[in-house]
Amino acid sequence: MKKQTKEKILNELERLYPDAKPALAYSTAYELLVAVILSAQCTDARVNQVTAELFKEHNTPQSMLSLSQEDLEGYIFSCGLYHSKAAHILSASADILEKFGGEVPSTVKELKTLSGVGQKTANVVYSVWFGGDAIAVDTHVFRVSNRLGLAKADNVKQTEEQLHKSIPKSDWSKAHHWLIFHGRKVCHSQHPDCPNCTLSSLCEYVNKK
Repeated sequence: MKKQTKEKILNELERLYPDAKPALAYSTAYELLVAVILSAQCTDARVNQVTAELFKEHNTPQSMLSLSQEDLEGYIFSCGLYHSKAAHILSASADILEKFGGEVPSTVKELKTLSGVGQKTANVVYSVWFGGDAIAVDTHVFRVSNRLGLAKADNVKQTEEQLHKSIPKSDWSKAHHWLIFHGRKVCHSQHPDCPNCTLSSLCEYVNKK
């Protein structure tokens, strides 16, 4: 894809979603971390319902660790994968206390040492809370970027690497949210709304069809 076409795509995404931001509800780095862990294969709306109750009394590593795994599972079961998510949250909370003085670490490398924190989760926390430049590739970002032609990759890792080259670094974090919003509103997984998409003339997926 030509550089000029990529620039047009990014400009249109920014025009469409100038105020795009995370849909998860949080007020601290720790709350964001827990919410992102819970969001795996779960909607942000559901996560927000769960954390609204959970964070009333358990929104720090210390208070979270006052819960048994069974207790925590009772709060989060509706998010799915609640056994593994509860275990990850408790283990990550212990590591934050023991290895990082009770503070959520501020680098991707350190974040990835926490239980349940992979590249995507680390990128989200790093970019959203700490203001770093990162692109977190979730299912929406993977689908939309490869359909548009900003990436041509078979997996998440390759997609992230290619987006780093396609998008100016200063726009990485914003583009992450633009692509998510476009995936949610227009470029759906099963039935993308191509006829009403203002990017259709630039989109490789449409052109191939």
